[in-house]
Amino acid sequence: MSTQRVIVVMGVAGTGKTTVGRLLAERLRLPYAEGDAFHPAANVAKMAAGHPLDDADRWPWLDAVGEWIRNRAGMRGGVIAASSLKRVYRDRLRTAAPGAVFVHLTGERALIEERMAARKGHFMPTTLLESQFATLEPLQDDELGVAVDVSGSPEEVSERALAALGRLDTPEN
Repeated sequence: MSTQRVIVVMGVAGTGKTTVGRLLAERLRLPYAEGDAFHPAANVAKMAAGHPLDDADRWPWLDAVGEWIRNRAGMRGGVIAASSLKRVYRDRLRTAAPGAVFVHLTGERALIEERMAARKGHFMPTTLLESQFATLEPLQDDELGVAVDVSGSPEEVSERALAALGRLDTPEN
């Protein structure tokens, strides 16, 4: 995996984007950013109150994430955790950095819900998981990225992600 690329770790809440993103950044020796930190306070308050974000809420957040991606692209690269649930959101991020690669963390709803319920101190309530799955549009064949199952430990998930990312750089791809 080229360290010049920006890697966006995507998926519904509770898949381990932050944990896996940090592990990937550490292994690749790249800077890491937490996409949730780019949300305006109003978005965090809305989600904490149990209300899903709509597209109008997400555009300023996506633009802030896109700015970070743009600033990292062409340099050493970077890793950022950002849900990027819809194709149009990923397209907007690719406008900022056309070479961005997505790592879509996937898994069984029951496992993700269990992990979400076990989290402490996160603003996203488990009640919003249904809206996350309803919004999710998995990576399409023409999108640069990989899907990685989240079963197992974070280390196992990050190893699978690294292996899948490595296959993107092979000559036949």
